[in-house]
Amino acid sequence: MPSKKVSSADNQQERPEIAWWISGFVDGEGCFSVSINRNSTTRFGWQVFPEFVVTQGEKSRSSLEVLKKHFGCGSIYINRRHDNHSEALLRYCVRNRTELAERIIPFFNAYPLKTAKKDDFVIFIKIIDKMNQGKHLTKEGLANIARLIQTMNRKVPSRFLESSETKRRIPT
Repeated sequence: MPSKKVSSADNQQERPEIAWWISGFVDGEGCFSVSINRNSTTRFGWQVFPEFVVTQGEKSRSSLEVLKKHFGCGSIYINRRHDNHSEALLRYCVRNRTELAERIIPFFNAYPLKTAKKDDFVIFIKIIDKMNQGKHLTKEGLANIARLIQTMNRKVPSRFLESSETKRRIPT
């Protein structure tokens, strides 16, 4: 019968292996994104919406289940739109700011991304930090976050910065 020490050592060796697999998988299939959406219930009518997402076809659901189990947070959503795919798409999403700050960000700091996605991750961290400081609750803070968002992913202009109200009230 194997000792508990051997069993424990085996488990510790498996953790880095799965962690590096997750980092590589997210490097290829994941996204760190932040959007600013209209929301009439918020103070200025806009809400900052950070999320960590990994998308897969329905046949690869087990990969998303590994992520959900490993991080112990987030949800898997089904997108029935097929577009150019023959199966439904699934999205593993973590949107809770506390879970992003306490689980997702520390993980990818420990197991860094290797592709250009790491640049988006660094900006993502800056935005989460600003939100944790309450900067998203001021017009100037929202504008600063919107400018950071424009440098992420596909570098799409922010609807927040393009709104006529924002152009009148917030210096760029």
